[in-house]
Amino acid sequence: MKIAIGSDHGGYDLKEKIKEWLMANAYEVDDKGTYSKDSCDYPVFAKAVAKAVAAGEADKGIVVCTTGIGVSITANKVKGIRCALCHNEHTATMTRLHNDSNVLAIGAMEVDEAMALKMTEIFLTTEFSGEERHARRVSMMED
Repeated sequence: MKIAIGSDHGGYDLKEKIKEWLMANAYEVDDKGTYSKDSCDYPVFAKAVAKAVAAGEADKGIVVCTTGIGVSITANKVKGIRCALCHNEHTATMTRLHNDSNVLAIGAMEVDEAMALKMTEIFLTTEFSGEERHARRVSMMED
């Protein structure tokens, strides 16, 4: 499975930890930047991840900034993206089961590394339930 990942300077360190975990667990990683802790604009990197997922160049995406808010708003502007800002195992599970989210947003100052990695694992291994009511709601989101 190919994962597009991106962050701004505020999420850089956590993005690098997630990237290490992904590679150690045999995921293919497409790092869309940033590549340092120099100040930068998060929309550039969140949009690049979202566009890669929407175009089918990556199976799922992960975006990280200080709070996760800006990257999630940006990613959700791309047609076909359902980006969820998660803070714990429950939200990571439910967004896959019920919303079929294809991009995970994480706030580097909102969760610790262990939680970020656990949410990443859950997000990537939990399948959409496919239940009619959830499929209907996802379709309504896409209209």
